[in-house]
Amino acid sequence: MAATGTKSVLFVCLGNICRSPIAEAVFRKMATDAGVVDKWVIDSGATSDWNIDSSPDARGLACLRKHGIETSHRARQVTKDDFMSFDYILCMDENNLSELNRKAKLVKNHHSKIELLGSYDPQKQLIIEDPYYGSDKDFEKVYEQCVRCCKAFLEMNS
Repeated sequence: MAATGTKSVLFVCLGNICRSPIAEAVFRKMATDAGVVDKWVIDSGATSDWNIDSSPDARGLACLRKHGIETSHRARQVTKDDFMSFDYILCMDENNLSELNRKAKLVKNHHSKIELLGSYDPQKQLIIEDPYYGSDKDFEKVYEQCVRCCKAFLEMNS
């Protein structure tokens, strides 16, 4: 459980190796730069169990590094406890959203607010597409979307 006075956010995508670790790393950097990182519990996870304990995709890591951001995240699957302990669960697309809502229904008294991360995008790009089968340009687009959304989300929760 998060300590009193802290907020918590879990970023979620299908495999937790492309989109959600980028979002987690971007948000952690923003919270650090804003001097509020100690007020947040920040993590990311997957709806699937395909990549458990894997490092993020090398293209995602390269994209983050290009922007001066590092991450040591290891992929993990969303657990029942996550629905009890995280204030916000922010996901990338409609499939993630329906899967999370389905899992949440199995958890008594869950209090997480489950939303699309893209719902915070000032440019109104609701869906953050999976760049796995794409190019470096697609990872850059994910990064840019995460920056816009995380900035708006952090501002709303400051």
